[in-house]
This record gives sequence, C-alpha cells and structure tokens, in this order.
Amino acid sequence: MEKKGIENYGWSAAWEKRWSEEQLGLESKRPARIIADHGHMQRLITADGECWGKVSGKLRHDNLETGLAPAVGDWVAVAGEQGEEVIIHHVLPRQSRVSRQAAGPVTKEQLIAANVDNLLIVAALNHDFNLRRLERYVLMAWNGGVRPVIVLSKSDLCDDVQGRIREVEGIAPGVEVLAISAIEGQGKEMLETYLKPGATVALTGSSGSGKSTLVNWMMGKDVQITQSVREGDSRGRHTTTHREMFVLPQGAVLIDTPGMRELHLWDEGEEGLSQAFGEIEELSGACRFMDCSHTKEEGCAVKEAIANGELDEKRLNNFLKMQKEMQYQRRKEEVASRKRTASSKPVKTRKAKHAHRAKDWEQD
Repeated sequence: MEKKGIENYGWSAAWEKRWSEEQLGLESKRPARIIADHGHMQRLITADGECWGKVSGKLRHDNLETGLAPAVGDWVAVAGEQGEEVIIHHVLPRQSRVSRQAAGPVTKEQLIAANVDNLLIVAALNHDFNLRRLERYVLMAWNGGVRPVIVLSKSDLCDDVQGRIREVEGIAPGVEVLAISAIEGQGKEMLETYLKPGATVALTGSSGSGKSTLVNWMMGKDVQITQSVREGDSRGRHTTTHREMFVLPQGAVLIDTPGMRELHLWDEGEEGLSQAFGEIEELSGACRFMDCSHTKEEGCAVKEAIANGELDEKRLNNFLKMQKEMQYQRRKEEVASRKRTASSKPVKTRKAKHAHRAKDWEQD
C-alpha cells in the first residue's frame, strides 16, 4: 500500500511493524493518524489524504473503563471509502502520551496528545513567568515518557535572559532550556534541532505564553490566530481552541494544544517524579531512614542540603506538594476503579467525594 501521505505525518518502518503485530481482525482496515480533534469528530490523514472520522460504538464502549478516547497523534485503524466519513475501530499501542488529571471532581485521565517525542514547554519571560508551574509541566512530560524541552519565549521583554535560563536549569536538571524571540527572530536555529523529519513534537504552556505565535514562526506563515496579553498581569486568552497537528517545513509534525490555566497531574508512577526532581532523589539515598519523608526526620540529607544552601527550599516544597497530590489522585482512582467494577457505570458518571484542586502551584 502506498503511504506517502502518512509518512509526512510520522509513519515509519517501526509503525509498519506495530501495524503488522496488531493485524488480528484488521485485514479490511487501513492505518491513519488523528491530526485534529473537534470533539465528536476527528480529522485524520490516510495514505489517500485527509478525511473525517468518528469512533466506532465498540471502541467507545471499550474506552468507558479508562475514559481514554483516541487523541491527536494516535495511529488508528479505520474503515470506509475514500471521500467518505470513516470509522475508527482500533488504536495502536501508544509509545508515549501527554496527559493530565481532567478538570473537575471526576477522577479521569485527560489525554492531550499521543506518540510525542518532545514536549516543548513554552513559558513567556514576562510577569507571568513561574518556576513552580514549569516544574509541573516537566513532571507531566516525564510521566508520559516524553522528553521535555523548555522554551522561554518573548526573550525581548526580559532584561536578564541568562539569569532566567539559570533559574530554569536549576529546577529542571538535564532538560534543555532555549530562549527565543519570534519578534526579533532569535533562537530559531536552536529550536529547529528538535524538528527533524519523522519527529513528533507537541506544544504546551499557559495561555498567553506565545504558543500560537511560535507555531506561525515555525510554519513560516500565519496558521494560528494570535492575541495580545493583558498588560496588568501578562495573562493571555485562549487562541487555540482545539488540538491540531501541523507538518512543519523542517519535516517534523507539530501538535498545538490549547493553553492551560491549571495543570492537575495524572499519576503514572514514581518514575516521572524521580526524573523531574533528580537531585532530591539522589540526596534521598544519603538519608538515615529509607522511608524518609524529608520533613521532620533526623539525618535527612535533603533538609541538610537546604540548610547548607545546596537546595532551594521552594524546590522541596513543590516536590512534596506534587507527591502528595499524585498519591491522593492515585487513591481516588483506586476507589473509582472498584466502584466502576462493581457498578459497570461509565467513567463520566463517577463523582469524587471531595473535589481536590491544585491552584496553589501558581504561587512562588
């Protein structure tokens, strides 16, 4: 089958192999990638070009347990004639994901993008700059098996760019930090090292961070609407209203996502937390007690590092806050899972007893 159309969107020999491994019952299906999500309808790319599609009833029913419908970036098996609306019957196993705890009282994972290689975390160098928020985005990336890259936009508005870069490097060990200015055309060559043919990158960040401007800059033309931010607090308004994929001139595919004002973390285990806070994990090995909570115990190497000025106390506080949040969310999901098993009710009907919100991460 000729697949030049989907090769431009990341189809490769590796995905061809996965398709063959998933071939049970797929003989009459063809591969496609979801390139935009409009709610009940998805736009897809197939070997024959773009088309519209929707999830089959069986696949929708199978997803009720997890609440995870196919997302932008997913490779799927579809059936239907060229030029017609196709039906999505199967989702190929994801190699990575970007997800968060869905807003509201329901215990549910919200999948933002799938099969992403690099997550470009965009933060504007203006009054809305926030290190604690960046820590949460980095953790979200590591949790889903995605490599984070921090992009400090609007560097033309900052008087001490190098100082900001050092601050960010201090809370994101091992993560590359880029400072760019689309207005002045600075930093594009550094960004393009992540935009190689076959790569899938996703953009995320708060409203007003400059994501839409960055998309237009990378595309070399205006494909996204941009809006100015409020002067008082540098907060922006949502200009991207849905998740969408673009093929960049550099050869990579880019998934743009709506800005997030709040980021509730979805627990994928302890590995992401260990990677996002690697220096705390390393210090923990020298604590007197193996189960040290780094709060009141004697012989805590982490607390000693704070006292010696080797570790910022705000860094530990945010680590403990996110650890507690993820443990709480994990307990809620375990309870909700037992209730689903007992009642077989759809995910969206589940209500948590207590709504837990994580607004205080905006504070320094």
